[in-house]
Amino acid sequence: MSEDRPRRPRPSGGAGRPSGSRPGGKSTGGKSTGGKSTGGRSSSDRSSGRAPRAGDGDRSKRPYRPDRDGAGRDGRSARTTDRPTRPERRNEAERRAAEVRARRAPRTPQDPEVERQRIEARETEQWIDEGSIRAEAAAATARAGRDGGPRKPPEIDPEVVAEIHAGSADPRRAARLTERLAAASGALDRERFDDARRMVASVVRELPMLAAGHEINGLALYRTGKWRQAAQSLELARQIHVDPALLPVLADCYRALKRWSDVEAVWRELRELSPTHEVMAEGRIIAAGALADQGDLKGAIALVNQAQKPLKKVREHHLRQWYVLADLLDRAGDTVGATRWFREIAAHDSDFVDVRERLRALGR
Repeated sequence: MSEDRPRRPRPSGGAGRPSGSRPGGKSTGGKSTGGKSTGGRSSSDRSSGRAPRAGDGDRSKRPYRPDRDGAGRDGRSARTTDRPTRPERRNEAERRAAEVRARRAPRTPQDPEVERQRIEARETEQWIDEGSIRAEAAAATARAGRDGGPRKPPEIDPEVVAEIHAGSADPRRAARLTERLAAASGALDRERFDDARRMVASVVRELPMLAAGHEINGLALYRTGKWRQAAQSLELARQIHVDPALLPVLADCYRALKRWSDVEAVWRELRELSPTHEVMAEGRIIAAGALADQGDLKGAIALVNQAQKPLKKVREHHLRQWYVLADLLDRAGDTVGATRWFREIAAHDSDFVDVRERLRALGR
């Protein structure tokens, strides 16, 4: 066929040459030696009359070829080789709805008779009128008012009030400091230790020679485990006015700080003051505990044993001393003696501390 014969123009898609491209030179994969080719046929192809191969020309114009699994290189379906089908477009909600429908089992028709019997067999709740609960509600309100209502601040010792007025030139300011001291004492009784310290701070600052202010501050510090600061406040109160009831607390602060000589000094002072039996028992417990902390279990046991005398009436401070004695005997390996005193405690108060667990641990 002559090269001068005019040719019918070919479509621009598929494997044919796009319009406007120039044939020229030897073609290798779409690149010509005489000009840029965009997928057109070379002169050798036209002269030989063969159809263009899939590898000739621009890759975007190659015929569609599916992979082995039936999908093309670009993920399209392989139904046809010239026009792949477009996948159905779905949003996320439609896709999830389709998945749910696919997983859902087909509904089986219900028997109307079975459904009716099931409905009739249901039990409904029945409300029973038990009468008015106005009396119970009123009683509950009264209890809440007693428990959660405002509490009256504790009364301050008249001698302390006199000291406050003597230390303050302004009577109105003295009355205000008295109220602050009473409020701090009430907060301490309710175990609001931070509030107690905050309330008593102004009293201690304006009346540094008032022992009651240092006592409240020291006790609040002691209950929060601030041993060193508590000991300082209680020592100030002790220097101004000696209160035997505070000495066991001061001794316990020194015991926590391992200031054994100070513990012994406070215990000696307490014995010389001849306080009440309750205060004396507390001091003895602290002193015995300090000896045990130093490894002197024998001396601690002997100190507590000194208080064991025939009793007409057993009180709580007696039970506390018995418990300490039983615990020391158990630590010393005397299980018989420990069991005896734990049983003695349980005979008077079976719920005292953990006496039941201690007896169970001893196998009794």
